[in-house]
Amino acid sequence: MRFPPTFLDQIRARVNVSSVIGRHVQWDRRKTQAAKGDYWACCPFHGEKSPSFHADDRKGRYHCFGCKASGDIFTFLVEKEGLSFPEAVERLAADAGLPMPVVSEADVERDRVRASLYDVMEIAAKLFQVELQTSHGAKARGYLADRDLSPAVQKEFGIGYSRDDRSWLRNELASKGVALDQMVEAGLVIVNDDNAVGYDRFRDRVMFPIRDQRGRVIAFGGRALRPDVPAKYLNSPETPIFHKGEVLYNFDKARQPAHQSNRLIAVEGYVDVIAMHRAGFGEAVAPLGTALTENQLGILWRTVPEPILCFDGDSAGLKAAYRALDLVLPLLTPGHSLRFAFLPEGKDPDDLLRAEGPEALRSVIGNASPLADVLWRRALAENDRASPERKAAFERDLKGLLGGIKDEMVRRHYLDDLHNRLRELWGQGRTAPTGGAPRGGTNRGFQPRLKPGQKPWEVPQPASPQLRAAAGAATTAAAAERRERMILLSAINHPEVLHDFWEDFAGLDFTARTLDSLRTLILDVASSEEALDRAALKTHLIAKGFGPDLDRLEDQAKRLNEWFLGPLAAPDDARTGLRQMIALHRKTVTLDRELKAAEAAFAREPSEANLATLIAVRDQLSSATGAEALIEGFGAASGRGAGEAM
Repeated sequence: MRFPPTFLDQIRARVNVSSVIGRHVQWDRRKTQAAKGDYWACCPFHGEKSPSFHADDRKGRYHCFGCKASGDIFTFLVEKEGLSFPEAVERLAADAGLPMPVVSEADVERDRVRASLYDVMEIAAKLFQVELQTSHGAKARGYLADRDLSPAVQKEFGIGYSRDDRSWLRNELASKGVALDQMVEAGLVIVNDDNAVGYDRFRDRVMFPIRDQRGRVIAFGGRALRPDVPAKYLNSPETPIFHKGEVLYNFDKARQPAHQSNRLIAVEGYVDVIAMHRAGFGEAVAPLGTALTENQLGILWRTVPEPILCFDGDSAGLKAAYRALDLVLPLLTPGHSLRFAFLPEGKDPDDLLRAEGPEALRSVIGNASPLADVLWRRALAENDRASPERKAAFERDLKGLLGGIKDEMVRRHYLDDLHNRLRELWGQGRTAPTGGAPRGGTNRGFQPRLKPGQKPWEVPQPASPQLRAAAGAATTAAAAERRERMILLSAINHPEVLHDFWEDFAGLDFTARTLDSLRTLILDVASSEEALDRAALKTHLIAKGFGPDLDRLEDQAKRLNEWFLGPLAAPDDARTGLRQMIALHRKTVTLDRELKAAEAAFAREPSEANLATLIAVRDQLSSATGAEALIEGFGAASGRGAGEAM
């Protein structure tokens, strides 16, 4: 049976060779350095008294210096346990939490296409690198020199330049035997009904190759050199070999330094990574222009238990940190967390390095804050505690947020930590941990039977009938999709305001797959055109088969009286509405994730505390639903009030 190479790569990325071999050997404590992924044992393939068998998690390989046995996780199961290769794949796929693929002739063809795409991307990378050194690349070389990126650094990271020409790369690839459909499949050339021969996606940009964990070029990030371009940074689109939410820039180079230092640092952009590298932090990586995803978090955690997220010292950096905090909180497990490093106001790693030198950057990283501290600081900064009622809301909201932590033990310790922080904040000093449940709940007649050594307040109280009845609210998946439709229609009818929200629009989590595809196409079209109006954008979308989706979006706007989405709304009103919808959508998606965790916690343990958490999250979610356009003066620019019909 043939397995797609990408599937085998996914297994290798998720399953360490030490965990597979560790079931058969006892690792030597004197020679093994687990933090660095370096393991030694007596060989399981031949008898020996001193360890000469080595397993390396960084490379995913093992080797015996005695009998010369070597291989990877698949080879080990085949040779040690006598499994067939398909049996080894099936077992390791289960360990990785991956379903077995159904391999068809179409799958075989897709594998052939993927293999050829790696070749195409490698050719393109070399063309970009050569072009950087020509007369056309002079402006790009000047930009790199201004950022202190020396020729040696440019070569190490494979930096290049895409010529300011709509057909340069297409013609160069064609001259090397690359077919047009391969260029399109690789995301390098765009073809549409108006231009069947295609035009280059990347033009007049400094090009940063994006590589997979094996070091193969799978995509590019392009930094615009002109200030009037809508997208300052432009990434390759999703392709058969590139899925941006599953890749970290520079991870192929950072993996080994990370194992050696037991530290992995995620920063915000390509140049930030290279600046960290120059400062001696070879273990730096970056997500690809969007918020950190759950898959990227998994890569970080499989490498080190507490990666550091380093954010720019501005409001955007703070927002990015808080988005990461909301993502990770429900996923925390014993021993796995995040730390946060914040740069001085208005500086990114490159700015700080050039202004104050490597020591300043090392100080920022060395003083990274634990997740619990950042969570607390955010709560203090964003909440008013001027009255008893507001203090109660502050405490309720924090407990509701922590109730979304899925792991019971981690959740209990976070609630203990919160209890002590609240005692100090209210001026009462620290006390013994509460175990996560408040003393004296509403069900005061309940007298639980205590286990040996257990405190009364450590026993979860069962929910009262009144609280159980209050937990019957419906979920809001439909409301989330409704808002996604509104955001898209606003962008389509008013593409002139997109540049104000480019990063926010690109980084939103969409729940509906079709709408997410439409959003991606809008970004693709907008970034490829010098100037884009409403009619031109709709023509592009209809040509790509999204005509029926556009009709449904417009029907919804008319049916629900959403006047501010229409083409006649003033740009200022469209801009205000889009800003609020994006903020609300972020809030509701995060709360929906917390709601699912709270519902699961209540199903496992129907206690008073868990139900109170569930109700608190639902209340917050309900307050955000349907709240678009509730802004004082909204609609004045269009000469109408927020409640008027279209």
